[in-house]
Amino acid sequence: MFVRTPELVVRARTAIEGLPSAVEIVTAQMSLAKGLEFRAVAVMACDEGVLPLDERIADAADEAELDDIYETERRLLYVACTRAREHLLLTGVTPVSEYLADLDATGGNTE
Repeated sequence: MFVRTPELVVRARTAIEGLPSAVEIVTAQMSLAKGLEFRAVAVMACDEGVLPLDERIADAADEAELDDIYETERRLLYVACTRAREHLLLTGVTPVSEYLADLDATGGNTE
C-alpha cells in the first residue's frame, strides 16, 4: 500500500488494522516504491491537495518550477501504480486528484 506522505502511512496502517493479514501488508510512501514489485498494490488517498501535494505547489517560485513539481508528483503516482504485477487499486475521496480525473477522461474507471 502506497501513500504520498509519512502522515498518510500512519493513516493507512490504521485503516488496515485488524485485518487478518495486516502484518504482511507493506505500507510506504510513494517515493520509496521505485524498484519494488508486488502482486497487488493499493495507492491510498489520491485526493485533491494530496496529489499533487498542496505544500509543494505553494512553494513554487515560478512557472517552470511549478511545471516541474506537477511532473514529479505525476511520476510518483506512476511509479507507485506500476509496482503492481496483477492488481491495482487507487482510492481517493471527492474531490479526487486531478491525476485520477485524467484517468477518467482517458477511459479509466475512477469509481
